[in-house]
Amino acid sequence: MPHTRLDLDRIRAARQVIDPRFLDTPLYECDALGRRLGCTVSVKLETANPVRSFKGRGTELVAGRLTGQGRAAAVCASAGNLGQALGWSGRRRGLDVTVVASRRAPAAKLDRIRALGAELELVEGDFETARERAASIARRRGVRLVEDSLDIETCEGAATIGLELASGASPFDVVLIALGGGAMATGVGHVMKTLLPAVEVICVQPLGAPAMTRSWHERRVVTTESTDTIADGVAGRYPIPVVLDDLLEVTDDAVLVQEASIIAGMRMLLEHAGLVVEPSAALGVAAVLEDRDRFAGRHVVTIVCGSNVDLDAYHRWVRA
Repeated sequence: MPHTRLDLDRIRAARQVIDPRFLDTPLYECDALGRRLGCTVSVKLETANPVRSFKGRGTELVAGRLTGQGRAAAVCASAGNLGQALGWSGRRRGLDVTVVASRRAPAAKLDRIRALGAELELVEGDFETARERAASIARRRGVRLVEDSLDIETCEGAATIGLELASGASPFDVVLIALGGGAMATGVGHVMKTLLPAVEVICVQPLGAPAMTRSWHERRVVTTESTDTIADGVAGRYPIPVVLDDLLEVTDDAVLVQEASIIAGMRMLLEHAGLVVEPSAALGVAAVLEDRDRFAGRHVVTIVCGSNVDLDAYHRWVRA
């Protein structure tokens, strides 16, 4: 049993709190993609829900706990997907939600946050600037600051993906997980190492946003001055120490991939799986493309974690 902040019984109980629209998402073998990659590939599709990403699993737990405590408001920093998810979960429960985001975040994500009724505040700078501003708002207003990956609900909500993988009909050898703040990687990793310890858990991050991966390899928090990647959803610079501790317990490797491989992965998911995805969701395919020998002949699950992408940018990438 891995020693982390997460608890398998709480993860199982979370399924009773999370709206069913976020649960039991499709898991299927994609033969066409597997033939191109030289391995058996199964897709776990976390885009088939109201917010088009896995984040709703965690925000359902956060919002449920807040309303149970009689709280009326929450604020978060977001690269886009968490803000949409918290807006959706909060609106459903009558919570006032404020989202702080960078002006450089994809317009499509910002538009959807507004459409869900959340108050949106934009800041100059990147996600870390937004995180500082969100913390300031929480202190001033006396409301709950929702911090992705640090808040255990976000990790245990994402961990329900792992329960669904573990109960799948087909055995598999490897699960590839996009790595940003670490909620999905620690959540799914915890379940895998508890229920299917032989499954290799590999985190994937862009070379242009390597802070968490470098931290994983050095076994200490490593920060970066900047990020440079199209995968905005995983572009953090300051790993959270307790999240890194959890990650080290439940993952077998953390790898970095190049931008060209991310774009190639997006194109392959479109051409061979019929999926329009955001860059973060293509990280698993990118990892296979960059190290085909490692995965040859194995059964790989890749979690397609989001499809909130600016279409103009998407067309530029996939048509290049």
